Amino acid sequence: MNLTQLRIVFMGTPDFAVSSLDALMAAGCTIVGVVTAPDKPAGRGMQLQQSAVKKYAVDKGLTVLQPEKLKNPDFIAELDRLRPDLQVVVAFRMLPEIVWSKPPLGTVNVHGSLLPQYRGAAPINWAVINGETETGVTTFKLQHAIDTGDILLQERMPIAPDETAGELHDRMKETGAQLLVKTVTALAEGSLTPRPQASAGAGEPKHAPKLFTDTCRIDWTASVASIHNLVRGLSPFPGAFSNLHGKTLKIYRSRTEPAVVAEQPGAVLTDGRTFFKFACADGYLHPLEIQLEGKKRMAATDFLRGYRFE
Repeated sequence: MNLTQLRIVFMGTPDFAVSSLDALMAAGCTIVGVVTAPDKPAGRGMQLQQSAVKKYAVDKGLTVLQPEKLKNPDFIAELDRLRPDLQVVVAFRMLPEIVWSKPPLGTVNVHGSLLPQYRGAAPINWAVINGETETGVTTFKLQHAIDTGDILLQERMPIAPDETAGELHDRMKETGAQLLVKTVTALAEGSLTPRPQASAGAGEPKHAPKLFTDTCRIDWTASVASIHNLVRGLSPFPGAFSNLHGKTLKIYRSRTEPAVVAEQPGAVLTDGRTFFKFACADGYLHPLEIQLEGKKRMAATDFLRGYRFE
């Protein structure tokens, strides 16, 4: 079987998944259906908003399914009617076995890490938060436990010292899309042998759980390097935050100043014009791009022009 003969059902929701769907379309794949999240109210007017994947699929004239529940008999029947040879999942919710086991070639997932490292909901964020200098993309076959299926292909990517999770995300979605096309092509040709994640030899797995508010709160008693990594690992969303004179301050970009620190952790030093910095355990963190509660996001130098420190 060649690539264009495969009947593929694609499942995804955010912008990250659009790149992969577009790459499959550009490669000549036959996308017989697209499964994405139901429209949800958002914004001031609470108008129904379509997912990024749905907008793309509708524009391309593809069949769109938006099940509330993935075990719904009507949804399962619709999948049966589509007769997929393969399903592809990119940034979608967890699938029940009745769905992922359906196609003859199984279901392929694109994951934003070098599995078995960083299994979980936020692999890109946690790789940056933990100060990794390298990450990558993995395609693998879905099985019962989340992110544990046999590896198909992997591609490594460097992480720059000041790169944010958002910047890495934008690079990774393109790398992941091309790796997916290679994977699907090899599966169609029958030239790809899945290998267990245990054979990857990556050492003790690090996890990538969902991000919560406590994850984002800056602990100024930590090292300046770890706080800098937290800032870039949570930028642009959800954002690392602290408190400045009783208001929430989100920090999106920063730089470090290693030093012997006399001040209490979290103390603010400033010349009132060109910089302000927070004392950490072993140096100072200089916010470069921030957002104070009730204000717009801006450069720290612009912030200083209109803010008076107590």
